[in-house]
Amino acid sequence: MIDRPRRLRTNEILRDLAAETRPDSRKLIMPYFVREGEGMREPIGSMPGIDRVSVDNLIKDMEADIKLGVRSVLLFGIPDVKDSVGSGAYSENGIVQKAVRKIRKEFGDQVVIITDVCLCEFTDHGHCGIVDHGKVLNDPTLEILARTALSYAQAGADIVAPSDMMDGRVAAIREILEDNGLCDTAIMAYSAKFCSSFYGPFREAAGSAPQFGDRRSYQMDFRNAREAEKEIIMDIDEGADIVMVKPALSYMDVIYRARQLSSLPLCVYNVSGEYSMVKAAAEKGYIDEKRIVTEIMTSFFRAGSDMVITYHTRDILKNSWF
Repeated sequence: MIDRPRRLRTNEILRDLAAETRPDSRKLIMPYFVREGEGMREPIGSMPGIDRVSVDNLIKDMEADIKLGVRSVLLFGIPDVKDSVGSGAYSENGIVQKAVRKIRKEFGDQVVIITDVCLCEFTDHGHCGIVDHGKVLNDPTLEILARTALSYAQAGADIVAPSDMMDGRVAAIREILEDNGLCDTAIMAYSAKFCSSFYGPFREAAGSAPQFGDRRSYQMDFRNAREAEKEIIMDIDEGADIVMVKPALSYMDVIYRARQLSSLPLCVYNVSGEYSMVKAAAEKGYIDEKRIVTEIMTSFFRAGSDMVITYHTRDILKNSWF
């Protein structure tokens, strides 16, 4: 007797019945770049369809996106003024804090608000921590990251997401949240965040390119997978509620390892370079954008992710790609 797996591929209904993985649009998280000012909208050249917007236009965009089905958002702030310690990140009147308060006022509990916790958008040197004589310092940075996470939570964020890759930052954030009675604020840790060339368009979007050197002394070496497991375990032990692998597309093996390692919810970040490559190829007519995006998203879920941060979210929902 010949095994014939093709029997269950005969038609679409059979294929759907036998499908092991289905992408879920409810598990997508839409990122936004919010800047100071009013009536501001700046298209990001390297990320077609994505803009830097002031808070008023952010609210307009979110109103339309929520109607499409967006349920969770990730905020990145772009301040007018930067300094050496990223003080705009934890200012009560910082751009992220203002955006969070306005979103909460306008939309209540219709949407989950996640705030990226990092200093690179707020420092004049573009690094993710305090710098002394050209070196990014770990422990002095923890206090500022903790203060930033606290200020976002106090403004109304549901989840704070440290992306800096300083050692011990999850524990520092968990402690300050607990000490201030914010026990229900969740931490989504960028646990396995690799130093990647796929971040290029994001640095244009956020104006966060380092003014000297690079981030290889604190972001992970892309050659390492066992180390990613160690980072994930450390973040879980320190109190993370969700762990993340970033980037996603070239790191399916790490996503799979993370899924096997823990039952904690797992997020992956489909980063700017991954998004922009698809957009560029689609614009040239080299690929079918709907089919490519659906395949990519399905592969993230198949590898073990529970949720996906992706700039494709709006297109997926608007066009009912899945």
